[in-house]
Amino acid sequence: MKKIQEVIVVEGKDDTKRIKLAVNADTLETRGSAISDETIEQIAKLQETRGVIVFTDPDFSGEKIRNIITREVPGVKHAFLNKKDAVPSAKGSLGVEHASIEVIKEALTNLYTEVPDSEPLITREDLWDLGLMAGPTAKKKRALLGETLKIGYTNGKQLYNRLNLFQITPEQLKHALDKIKED
Repeated sequence: MKKIQEVIVVEGKDDTKRIKLAVNADTLETRGSAISDETIEQIAKLQETRGVIVFTDPDFSGEKIRNIITREVPGVKHAFLNKKDAVPSAKGSLGVEHASIEVIKEALTNLYTEVPDSEPLITREDLWDLGLMAGPTAKKKRALLGETLKIGYTNGKQLYNRLNLFQITPEQLKHALDKIKED
């Protein structure tokens, strides 16, 4: 198995165990959503030397961690899990540690790198016109779009930000929406 060059940032040791079953990679654990300055410094150093992939849980805490790292360490890559793929078999919280090996491998092959301070390719008006910001089916369409584009679930504001942060083109968006209609 080929080793992944970048260091994968996860939330905890159970995530690390699951990642290591799927791929040959080094991980760094944030140990929760209260990321210390020391951890941010470590992530920044790793970004300079090896590159970083942020792979957090598809929940509020995971998004909080992702946002802090994105703000503090520009240029990191992102891997996303859909909520349905991170559900435990018993009661518990969503997490990378519950995802199948195949889903983890797929998420790590569909990486996005942020492009800060770039011109938006997709406008809020585009999202309104496509029925992704409001309306009876907007939430469901966003969820399906997040799965199709492999960018995770978002609300309307987050969708606008994420599509533009990762420079998803109007053509890619249209193709994804067409795919959703086919399914």
